[in-house]
Amino acid sequence: MEEELNDGVKANGAPQSSPEMENNEVEQSKVGIMRAVVEAQDPSAKEVDNLMIRRFLRARDLDIEKASNLFLKYLSWRRTFIPNGSISTSEIPNELTHNKLFMQGLDKNGRPIVVCFGGRHKQNNLEEFKRFVVYGLDKICSRMPEGQEKFLCIGDLKGWGYSNSDIRGYLAALSVLQDCYPERLGKLLIVHVPYIFMTAWKMVYPFIDSKTKKKIIFVENKKLKSTLLNDIDESQLPDTYGGQLTLVPIQDA
Repeated sequence: MEEELNDGVKANGAPQSSPEMENNEVEQSKVGIMRAVVEAQDPSAKEVDNLMIRRFLRARDLDIEKASNLFLKYLSWRRTFIPNGSISTSEIPNELTHNKLFMQGLDKNGRPIVVCFGGRHKQNNLEEFKRFVVYGLDKICSRMPEGQEKFLCIGDLKGWGYSNSDIRGYLAALSVLQDCYPERLGKLLIVHVPYIFMTAWKMVYPFIDSKTKKKIIFVENKKLKSTLLNDIDESQLPDTYGGQLTLVPIQDA
């Protein structure tokens, strides 16, 4: 049996390998290949870092062709949908009045905590709502600690009723999240779920990709705080759930 030494080197001098190391090497290699592919087709791809390219690759199970197609569509979409480079609050005035999206604190993995109150959402102009989604995601991403790529979201449906049901809006938001911000969502905890919400959920569910489905958890009311505390220290938990931090509106975060 070969004796293993420190620093991942075996006694015979060969580097110690592991599935994780091999996977990282495969990823790094594919990131380089994908970068060459997308830069050849869209020079603006040179402006993005390798982490973004890696997120698109992971979203497509390291399939370079599929990931490249998704990424090139994203670059084209961003130029068209966000010609000024960012969404300003003046472009989403009605959405901001709903007071439905907040940020505060970090979970145990260092991911920013986002809280969305679905019961405050009202059907509005679809284009403005999509701008609001992009505004929120850009703000969340800009507030991530160094080395962090994902966020945790609490989707609070307290008070949700049919007047809040907006299938077109839900599908639009889902498309933006999955196609333009892949691998940004770390976990979605859906709380205070009314039974009538499941009618809308059944309509949206088929459009959720398999990777996103694995990140969604419906939380029982009687286990609400204990479930949240599995991911969030009480010192970082929003006060509305019995924690210590006051929620901050997304525009002020």
